[in-house]
Amino acid sequence: MLKKLTLAAFMAAALSTAGQAATLKWGASRDIYSLDPYSYGDSYTIAFLNHVYEGLVRYDANLKIEPALAASWETVADNVWRFRLRQGVKFHNGADFTADDVIASLTRVSDPVSPLRGNLPAYKSAKKVDDYTIDIELVGPYPLLLNDLTNIHIFDATWLKDNNSEKPTDVGKKIEGYATYNTNGTGPYKLESRVPDSKTVLVKNPDWWDKSQSNIDRIEFTPITSAATRVAALLSGEINFTENAPAQDLPRLVAQPDLKVMERTDLRTVMVGFNRKPKLANGTDNKFNDLRVRQAFAYALDKELIQKRVMRGKSRTAGAIIAPEIPGYAEALDTVVPFDPDMSKKLLAEAGASDLPFTLVCTNEAYVNEEELCQGIVNMLSRAGFKPQLDIAPTAAQAPKRTGGLSDAYLIGWANEPMLDSYSILLQMIETKSDKAGVFNWGGWSYPEIDKLIVQASTEMDRTKRLELQTKALQMAKDEMIMLPLHQQPMAWVMSKKIDRIAQLADNKPRHWLTNFAE
Repeated sequence: MLKKLTLAAFMAAALSTAGQAATLKWGASRDIYSLDPYSYGDSYTIAFLNHVYEGLVRYDANLKIEPALAASWETVADNVWRFRLRQGVKFHNGADFTADDVIASLTRVSDPVSPLRGNLPAYKSAKKVDDYTIDIELVGPYPLLLNDLTNIHIFDATWLKDNNSEKPTDVGKKIEGYATYNTNGTGPYKLESRVPDSKTVLVKNPDWWDKSQSNIDRIEFTPITSAATRVAALLSGEINFTENAPAQDLPRLVAQPDLKVMERTDLRTVMVGFNRKPKLANGTDNKFNDLRVRQAFAYALDKELIQKRVMRGKSRTAGAIIAPEIPGYAEALDTVVPFDPDMSKKLLAEAGASDLPFTLVCTNEAYVNEEELCQGIVNMLSRAGFKPQLDIAPTAAQAPKRTGGLSDAYLIGWANEPMLDSYSILLQMIETKSDKAGVFNWGGWSYPEIDKLIVQASTEMDRTKRLELQTKALQMAKDEMIMLPLHQQPMAWVMSKKIDRIAQLADNKPRHWLTNFAE
C-alpha cells in the first residue's frame, strides 16, 4: 500500500528523488518469474534479465543483430558456425569469460528438460576450438541461428558447477535451484538483492566490457500489479518509470506536467488457443476438435467492441497470428472473422455442441487489460450459446495448467521474440510437439502437412523462398483456426520528464543501459 505523505514528507521525498537522479524506480505490472533465464520462455522475464546476462549477439536500437559476447562469426560448413569470442570480458564475480562458459551454457539450455530448448531448434552440439573460439554444429543448414542466439544468455561454467546448477530450472514444473534466486552475468547491471513479488534491485556494473550510454547507477524493480496503485505511484513520484500504463488512465497521465507518455502498438499478438485432446478437463467429449465449434467461437466475439471498450481504442484488431512487422506476414491473411452471434449458434447446433460447457484459462497480469478482456470474452460466448467458466489467476498458478494441457481454452500472447520472424510461432506453437518443436503447443494438435512446410522452411537459406513457405503454413493454420487472433496489444510507457533519453522499440523491451536522466 502507498503511504499517505504529509506535505513536509512529500517535499522531503521529492528532494530525495531529485538527489538520486541516477536511480530508476521501475514500477512493473508484474514480477519476473525467476532469475534463471532458462526457466521459462517468457519474453518479459528474459528482457529484464538482459540487464544482467548477455548473449553472443544482441539486437541494436534498430532491432538489427550486432556483436555482443561474440566479436565476430562465420560459417565454416553448411551446418557449422564459428564464433570468435570477445576477450577481456569479466563475469560479475570477477571470473574471466571464455569458450568453456559458452559450451556449458549451450549444454544447459539444450538439455532435454530445458523449457527454453525450443529457442535453439537446430542446435546439435558445440565444440571448443580454443579459449576464445567455438564451433556450433547444427542439424543441417539453418538461416536463423543468430536470431535464436540473441536471448541465449551465457553463464559462468564454474559458477554453475560450484552451485549445482548445471541442470536448468523450470517455472512451469516448479523446479527451482540456485540460479532461481542468484545471478552471475556479464551484463551492464549486477544483482544487489531480490525479494520475489516485492523488489529486485540492480546496480551498475563498473567493469562492463561495453561503453554504457546510461547514467543510471541503480534500478529498483518493484512489481505493482494493481493498475490504480501503479498510477498513484507515478503521480506521487514513488516510481519514475513503468512499461505498462493502463490505457484507461493515459489521458490523465498525459495531462501531468511532470510526466511524459510514449505510446505505440507492440509486436505481441494476443490470441485464444484450444485444447485438441479427446476430452475436456471436465471429462466431456472435446467439441473443439470440430472446426465448426472453433468457428462459432470466433463469430461470437465482437472484436470492434473489444478494441473500443476493453482496449480503449489503443489496440490493433488482428486477423493474423503475427503482426505486420514480422517477416512472413501477408495482408491477405489479416482478415477478421465478423461478429455474428446467430452464425455462432447455428454452427454450434450443427456440431451438436449447443450449451458447450468449458473453462477459459487466463492470467491476470501478463497482457494489457487481460482480466477485463477475458471477462468480456466469457460474456460474449455466453450470449452466443456457449457455457464458459472463467478461470483467472496469476501466471504462476496458471502455467502448470497450460503447459500440462489441462486448459480447455486459454489466452496467450506471442511476439515472435527473440527470433523476430514468423518461423518462431510456427515452430514453437503450431508444429507438432516433439523434443525441439511445439514447446508452446499447449493444445496438443498435429497437422503433418503444416509440419512439412515448417521443416522445409527451417533449412531454406533463400529468404524469399523461406518466407513463402512460412506464409503458406500460416494460411493453413488460419484455415484450421488452430489459434484465434484477437489483437496486437498496445504499449504505453510513462516516465518522469527527467528521463531525457529512452529507447522504446516495437519489441516492448526496456533497455535501461540506453536510458538517461537529464543532468
